[in-house]
Amino acid sequence: MSANFDVIVIGGGIAGISAAAELARDMSVLVLEAEPQTGYHATGRSAAIFIRNYGNDTLRALNAASAPVLEIPEGISDRSLLSPRGEMLVADESELPALEAYAAGAVGLERLSPEQAVELVPILRPERIAGALIEWDAQDIDVDRMLAGYASLLKRRGGQIVTGARVSALTHTGQDWQVQAGDDTYTAPIVINAAGAWASQVAALAGALPVDVAPLRRSAAILPAPEGYDPTGWPLFASAAENWYAKPEAGKLMVSPADEDPVEPHDAWADDMVLAEGLYRFEQAVTVPVTRVETSWAGLRSFAPDRTPVVGFDPRADGFFWLAGQGGYGVQTAPALAALTVALCRGATPAIEPEVVAALSPARFDG
Repeated sequence: MSANFDVIVIGGGIAGISAAAELARDMSVLVLEAEPQTGYHATGRSAAIFIRNYGNDTLRALNAASAPVLEIPEGISDRSLLSPRGEMLVADESELPALEAYAAGAVGLERLSPEQAVELVPILRPERIAGALIEWDAQDIDVDRMLAGYASLLKRRGGQIVTGARVSALTHTGQDWQVQAGDDTYTAPIVINAAGAWASQVAALAGALPVDVAPLRRSAAILPAPEGYDPTGWPLFASAAENWYAKPEAGKLMVSPADEDPVEPHDAWADDMVLAEGLYRFEQAVTVPVTRVETSWAGLRSFAPDRTPVVGFDPRADGFFWLAGQGGYGVQTAPALAALTVALCRGATPAIEPEVVAALSPARFDG
């Protein structure tokens, strides 16, 4: 079959689906997802938390711009996508510089004594805590409801999603792109590269700028609740050096070694040794042993070399739009990046600051 659209989005994760839903307000939009379902890779395996101070200055600006939509997701959900959690960083003596670096330029943080940190998470070892910070405003994100809400909004606006549609060729015909997926060809003047870990491969098909969006594996495991404790009301708690973090999950604990191992794009799984080493680091910070892993998994977090997303029209391939490199920030920045995508595709002035738009542009890698 063959069909024409105003915009074709390659990738059905939260970035692609949210941008497609907003574009579909007054454009014909098609989403092509290689997997049998949307949100299969990074979106479906995220830590599902909104942290305003997570990331560099550009990402913090995007976090702030996304917050109002996550709090009042008009057209996406009938209630907030956020619920209270909090995020606490703890540091031993060697990690104090990392703790202070995180605090620099951050807003809404409170310093805690070791005793206060242990009061919030009673399994922590107080003798290993030289400093602690908490962001009370960090909140859980209902990622499943968010993705389903954006997909529903996209369809209500006439947009289409085709799954099991891996793109194999991109050809620019002068004014339009022809996108080959299986036996089908689709045409549009704008193609949005929201392919996550596969973004660099998609760009190569288009002859676009060779931005190295590198997939990095992040593993996680579900542990039983520590004996004698109910972690339900604990904040997410993590080492300031980012060598482990833990988050309450349905009465249990999700623990990650916070690994960032470079890998090829694939359906990721946890490496047993990496997971064991991370759980050992976690175990050194708490008073309870890790006795059992109930389940484990891994996802791919994709980063550009400067760890800032790549968003905007490619300077070498006309009509080819980057929406990639969101790293571990993709869910919480999706509303802001969707709005930016709409503005740039329509030739309108973005709502976010010009310096943020410039920091995201793929043109920063040209030359």
